[in-house]
Amino acid sequence: MKKSWLLCVLLGTLAWGQAAGTAPPQQQPTPAANENKAATPGAKEAQEKKEAEEKKAKPEDVPATAAVITVNGVCAPTPKPAAAKGTAAKPAAPAKAGTTPADCKTVITKAEFEKMANALSQNPPATPQFKKQLAGALPRVIAMSSEARKEGMDKTDDFKTTMKFVQMQVLTQKLQQKVTREAAEVPDAEIEKYYKDNPAAYEQYNIDRLFVPRTKNEPEAKEANEEDEDKLTDEQKKAKEDAAKAKQEANEAAMTKLATDLRARAAAGEDMIKLQKEAFEAAGMKVDNPTVNLPTVRRTGLPQGHVAVFELKPGDVSDVISDSGGHYIYKVNGKTEMTLDQAKNEIQGRLKNDRMREKMDKLNNSYKSETNEAYFGPGGAGPMPPPRGPRPHMPLVPPPQSAKPQPQAPAPAPPAEAPAPQPN
Repeated sequence: MKKSWLLCVLLGTLAWGQAAGTAPPQQQPTPAANENKAATPGAKEAQEKKEAEEKKAKPEDVPATAAVITVNGVCAPTPKPAAAKGTAAKPAAPAKAGTTPADCKTVITKAEFEKMANALSQNPPATPQFKKQLAGALPRVIAMSSEARKEGMDKTDDFKTTMKFVQMQVLTQKLQQKVTREAAEVPDAEIEKYYKDNPAAYEQYNIDRLFVPRTKNEPEAKEANEEDEDKLTDEQKKAKEDAAKAKQEANEAAMTKLATDLRARAAAGEDMIKLQKEAFEAAGMKVDNPTVNLPTVRRTGLPQGHVAVFELKPGDVSDVISDSGGHYIYKVNGKTEMTLDQAKNEIQGRLKNDRMREKMDKLNNSYKSETNEAYFGPGGAGPMPPPRGPRPHMPLVPPPQSAKPQPQAPAPAPPAEAPAPQPN
């Protein structure tokens, strides 16, 4: 089990490194020095240092046969000689007499290392960061696995059973990578057809949105003394609750009426920013520069209950749309359409996901399994637990937060994927 544990650790570490790592920034070309210009103190030394850095060997300059990792103290496995037809294979030649671990070394060439890195990478070719992580983990795995072989652990039934499962895991991963790679090869004709079949999905609207809060922000009431509260009778407590409820309902009714009035004034042509300021002031908010314009909104950029806005003509003002968040009034300023070139990457991503989902559903539905509940217990077998360790996309540092953010109208929902074409 040592071998399987090491392999899982190596593959898990490398997979995480591939997802989280990024390629180093490319070096910018250095302009040639002007010989006629007087050099400032230290400029010559800095220029020489830059030139020396540029002259350093680059990864692509290293020959394929050059050693990139050397593990001293570990003897490289001796390959078995190929047997001629009709003859038995000869056993590997024994190590020379007097050979000690200190005399041994395992050398990995650039060609061997890159072949391994690309095979283990989730998205070949492997990134420089992934290669560095592999180079850091590989010597230990080589040394530990060599020692395990000396102890005969690779001959045990436990090892063979583990390797059988590991092979199935690797083949499963390779199949998933193949499905992903082939799904990304979306023909241009298919992209163009999707674009033409879904013109509404690629319309962009310039709209103004007026937001009226549902109720007013009342000043925080002074907390009542607990002893005074305890002295109130049940009737007094109920009367107090009813008064608070009535006040809340009156505030909501006032804001609803305000939304209706502001909608009429917006339809008459009044400035939307001015109306938005009035709405916030009536709600007990102070916002000096409210945002009302949404320059490029698509049908997927507003809540489902607001999509009727996209049926309006330029210059039209919507009815008041109310939901749990408040009241909304929209004014359409104009409409444009994304070109095929602008929408191509988005459509390709959508079709890639559809093709990949279709293929994986087909594979997942190609088999059925049965488990013995008498052995596994009620419910049968369960899913394998996820691997432990940091998630590759989990931020290590939380995003900074503003101390006192100014209240604004809710931002539109992030653009979702384009709707699937309706069947004819």
